[in-house]
Amino acid sequence: MESDPHLWIAALRGSHERLESLVRPLTADQVRGPSYCSNWTIAQVLSHLGSGAEIGLMMLSVALGEAEPLSAEAFGPVWDRWNAKSPAEQAADSLVADERQVLTLEQLSDADLARIRFPFIGLELDAAGLIRLRLGEHALHTWDVAVSADPAATVAPDAAALLVDSVPEFIAPRLGKPQGEEFRNRITTTGPDRDFLLTVTDTVSMTGWPWTGPEAAIELGIPELRMPAEALLRLSYGRLDPEHTPADVAADPADLDRLRKVFPGF
Repeated sequence: MESDPHLWIAALRGSHERLESLVRPLTADQVRGPSYCSNWTIAQVLSHLGSGAEIGLMMLSVALGEAEPLSAEAFGPVWDRWNAKSPAEQAADSLVADERQVLTLEQLSDADLARIRFPFIGLELDAAGLIRLRLGEHALHTWDVAVSADPAATVAPDAAALLVDSVPEFIAPRLGKPQGEEFRNRITTTGPDRDFLLTVTDTVSMTGWPWTGPEAAIELGIPELRMPAEALLRLSYGRLDPEHTPADVAADPADLDRLRKVFPGF
């Protein structure tokens, strides 16, 4: 996992700029139109990103030791305020809030970044870990907007290259949903190259591929799937349905369908 927070901030800046380039030309009707997220319009996706930017800044203050830990009640007023905005306001204001968060991160000194610590579901996140949370959310929801106009859209390469290592360490164990069938798959990626073993029992886990030799998977009877890193990322977030699966994904259709059920997304 990449530990340099500057690289994560740079990727978040790139994702913000991509989102802005997608949203600025949209008409009022398009903003009110559907995104990839079930039951969410593009405006609602943007509202989610805008409120997330505000909450992210609240979390940053806590992580820097400048504010008290957040209670669950702290988030409701933020969501309520964003939900009350019109679709046009949600779209415009989300870009402003998003820029504010990215700029705040860019202005942190190395000393500031070094002292970031944030407790999160049993983990203590450092600067890279905290920014990783935002980049994962931001890059995938930016794709949710992009794909509404371009069915062949992909997750931005710089974001995917950083986030792919989050799949085994963070995403798969938390978003994977066992379906009552035990199996293993070898998953190799390009852009960047990775080699994983996915194991589904009553839990879902991913590790680095533990065997050497090109014939190991065949000898062990473990099916192999090959795909771009961004496709694996989208698969783990439930965004690799047949209509949005790149042609360079190489897998038995039955294996891929089984994985889609394990990673239903949200």
